[in-house]
Amino acid sequence: MKRLLSLTALGLAFAPFLAGAAGDYKPVTAQRLANPEPENWLMTKGNYQGWSYSALDQITTANVKKLKPVWSAATGMTSGHEAPAIVNGDMMFVSTPRNQVLAFNAKTGRLLWRYKRELPEGFGALHVTNRGVALAGDKVYVASLDCMITALDAKTGAKVWESEVCDWQKDSAYITSAPLVVKNVVIVGPSGGEFGVRGFLKAFDLETGKEVWTRYAVPAPGEPGSETWPQEGRWKDAWKNGGGTMWMPGNYDAKNDVLYWGVGNGAPWLGDQRPGDNLYLASVLALNPDTGEIKGHHQYHWNDSWDWAGMNAPTLVEFERNGKKVPGLISAQRNGYIYWLDRKPDGKIDFNKALRYVKQNVFTSIDPKTGRPTYDEAGKPGTGKTATYCPSLWGGKDWPFEAYSPKTGMLYIPFNDNHCMTLTGKIQERIPGQWSAGVEITELNLKVDKNAPFVGGIQAWSVDGAKENWRETYAASWNFGSVMVTAGNVLFAGGTNDRMFRAYDARNGKLLWEFPTPSGIISPPSSYFIDGKQYVAVVSGWGVDAAWIQGKMHDSHGWEKQVPEGGSVWVFALED
Repeated sequence: MKRLLSLTALGLAFAPFLAGAAGDYKPVTAQRLANPEPENWLMTKGNYQGWSYSALDQITTANVKKLKPVWSAATGMTSGHEAPAIVNGDMMFVSTPRNQVLAFNAKTGRLLWRYKRELPEGFGALHVTNRGVALAGDKVYVASLDCMITALDAKTGAKVWESEVCDWQKDSAYITSAPLVVKNVVIVGPSGGEFGVRGFLKAFDLETGKEVWTRYAVPAPGEPGSETWPQEGRWKDAWKNGGGTMWMPGNYDAKNDVLYWGVGNGAPWLGDQRPGDNLYLASVLALNPDTGEIKGHHQYHWNDSWDWAGMNAPTLVEFERNGKKVPGLISAQRNGYIYWLDRKPDGKIDFNKALRYVKQNVFTSIDPKTGRPTYDEAGKPGTGKTATYCPSLWGGKDWPFEAYSPKTGMLYIPFNDNHCMTLTGKIQERIPGQWSAGVEITELNLKVDKNAPFVGGIQAWSVDGAKENWRETYAASWNFGSVMVTAGNVLFAGGTNDRMFRAYDARNGKLLWEFPTPSGIISPPSSYFIDGKQYVAVVSGWGVDAAWIQGKMHDSHGWEKQVPEGGSVWVFALED
């Protein structure tokens, strides 16, 4: 019996459940990933640039009101479902909380196989979610909460190989991120900043699972950037557990072979326990995908003290400037500002401008040349110091994906506003597996303005004009959902506590269609095309931070106490 339990902990005792053989499966090559066909959705954000954009245009602003559900399927899991449906040909892959991957026939919804990796005894994490799988060749790659990355046979779900990314018992790390495949490696990083994890990425060979490289976000003494961490005194070892976890997938410039990855918050949260700028916290890194070498960076704010993680990689676009196209990066960051950055072929990143898009009371100015902010110290919490800052730690935009349409030239941002946080810092001993953010988890004092006309919403910004073109707001809901935009000028979005999946006119924000799902939607939508028909897919399943905040809003604002949980996949198409 003891031997059987150990096999279960390793995920070896669970063969996939086969409900029918998959059809012909077209291998996912590096060329296909660099230039994905519109009929498939091969990665979490649709393409390497991070656009969350579908070039399909059968569904338009004129006919989207005729969308009907084609099929749906329960995942069998509760908690927050944050992974998109990934589609290659007739096969759809959906990962769920608690280490499960499901494969469906994308046209009919028939379950093809199910893979489940059991969590080891004693495992614990703040979030048990998963944000998606990656495809390459004839394999599906998924990272597990207990710090493993596994390659599955795409047709059968059988395990091909698995490798350890981190030691969850020793490091207190866990993985919620979708991996990213670039050329011959699959790349992923763990979560765990609140447990004092020093963030990193690891790359593994696609065929063998052998580790190829590791890149830490916080430099060790003597490495470039280490001078921005304490060199002596009480906090000289702060770098060892300094945070900077890289818990969201990156984006990739295939033309110039540059990988862009976001870096999370500092650990502990209080910057006075790690004096200095603290590179590369709250930054975007430009990396060599073959070696992990840092080629460039931009730090959004120095000495992070607010849990304003920069974990979302910026979207790769081109700016129109003085009649020329300039390669750029654009990102709505958690700290409440949208950043326009210039990206160079060699990976260097230059600051262009930053504009505030939600209420923010910490930055008093931003250097127009470097992008370095100055702070109102009254809004910066510290050890034994109480401060109220806006936006709260969930930021102007948390992890959900923004979207970019090359047709409208707009960036679409799922945002939250009119919320603040009051924190008082303390010194907490770091004990593996225990919260050590420098503030009690029971003392996260969220404050939402009761007189504000809204909290959540969607903003549409002109990338070249650098102005807001339209916005949709929600008077009685936060927005915890990613958005997707299509060539039919339709913007699809969930994210609200009323369980609705919605379609808007991407040009002006007019609501065109909505459909209630059994639970709230916090996963990214996706779109694909089979046998002459365009489909739109989304996974419904409320939980994690959205559920926690819903309870807080019940206490403070009288909102509905709970949103029903339970995961299900929903697929829509136009009526024949």
